[in-house]
Amino acid sequence: FAYGLQQILVGLPRTAIYGLLAAAYALVFGLVGRFNLAFGELAALGAAATAVGVGLLLTFGAVAPLPALLLGAVCALLASAVHGAVGGYWTIVKIRSAGGQASLVATVGLSLALMEYIRLVQGTATVWFPPVWSQAWLLLRSGEFVVSITPVSLLTSAIGLGAGGAVVVAMQRSRFGRAWRAYADDPKAAALFGIDGNALLVRTLALSGALAGLSGALVVLQYGGLGFAGGFQLGLKALVAAVLGGVGSVPGAFLGGLAIGAFETLWSMLMPIDARDIALYSLLAAVLIFRPGGFFGMKDATPRQV
Repeated sequence: FAYGLQQILVGLPRTAIYGLLAAAYALVFGLVGRFNLAFGELAALGAAATAVGVGLLLTFGAVAPLPALLLGAVCALLASAVHGAVGGYWTIVKIRSAGGQASLVATVGLSLALMEYIRLVQGTATVWFPPVWSQAWLLLRSGEFVVSITPVSLLTSAIGLGAGGAVVVAMQRSRFGRAWRAYADDPKAAALFGIDGNALLVRTLALSGALAGLSGALVVLQYGGLGFAGGFQLGLKALVAAVLGGVGSVPGAFLGGLAIGAFETLWSMLMPIDARDIALYSLLAAVLIFRPGGFFGMKDATPRQV
C-alpha cells in the first residue's frame, strides 16, 4: 500500500501535464476536425522560454525563486501562444479547404521546424535548473519504506489541474466557450449569427498553444528542464490521452490525460516499468479498434463533439 501511494504521489504532476496537453489537442480538433501535431514542441518551446525568463530575472540580481519562476511562466505562455497561433494559422487556417491530410502533414512540418528552431536557439545541451521546494514531507512509514511528497510536486499538480479545470469551466460558461461550441456544432449556422470562424480558430490556436507552454513550464518546475527533442514523447502521450478521452471533447480529453497518468501509475505499481509504454500504446490500439470515439466520447468516431 505504501509503495502504491508513493507511485500515485509521484505521478500527480505528470498526470496534470498530460491533461493540459490533451485539452490543447481537443481544443483544435473539436473546433475544425484537424490535428495539430506540434503541441509537444510547443511545450518544449515553453520550457525554453521559461529558462529565458528565469535567466533574465537572475541577470538583474533576483535570488528568490518565486518571482523568477513566475516571469518564466509568463514568458512560456506568451511564447507558445504566439508561436501556436502563427504556426497554426499557416498550417491549419490557410489550408483548411485542402483537407485534413494536408493540415496533418503541415503540422508535422511545423513540429520539426520548431524542434530545430529550439535546437538552434538553445543548443543541444538541456538547461537544467537547481531543484526548488524539493524538501520531502514525510507522510507515513511502512517498515523502512517512507512515503513522502515535495512541495513542488503539490504546486505543479495544483497549477496543472487548476488550469485544466478552469479551461473546462470556461468552455461551458464564457463567451468564447459558447462561440466555440456553436461553431463546432454547426459552422454555417454560427457564421449566420456573426461568428468569424477564422478569427475564432486563431484564438483557439493561441489558447491551446498557451496550455502547451504552461505544460512546458510545469515540466521545468517539476523536473528541472526539457530538451529540444523532449517534447516529442510528451506530445505523443498527450495525443494518446486525447484520443482515449474523446479528442473532440475538451472535458473528455482532459479526463483522458488524467486516465493516462492513472494508468502509468497503476502499471508502475504492479508491473515492470520498462514495459509501461508498450502497454500504453497497445491500449491506444485497442481503443481505436473497439471504441474509436474514446472512453468519454461517443461510441462511434465523431470529429467534433462537446
